[in-house]
Amino acid sequence: MIRRHMVFRGKVSNVGFGERVVRMGGIYDCTGWVREEDDGSVSMEIQGTETEIAFMIAAIERGEGIEVDHQVSFGLAPDKQEIGFREYDE
Repeated sequence: MIRRHMVFRGKVSNVGFGERVVRMGGIYDCTGWVREEDDGSVSMEIQGTETEIAFMIAAIERGEGIEVDHQVSFGLAPDKQEIGFREYDE
């Protein structure tokens, strides 16, 4: 089990990116959160196996209207108590 913090830039804001991420989290058995940022980027923390995360990211990027130009990612400590995937609304 691994956890990644990711930031996506490009045509990712106001195109259903967050909703797609939450839906794909259930399909690919990943947990975490996603949030649209004020600068038009999308931040996400995702947790799962390397394979689950790789498949989920590929599925997200294939979404209609979504165009990821740049992606940054770094590892975090897993959250063993996290359940599900949600939109972060702080």
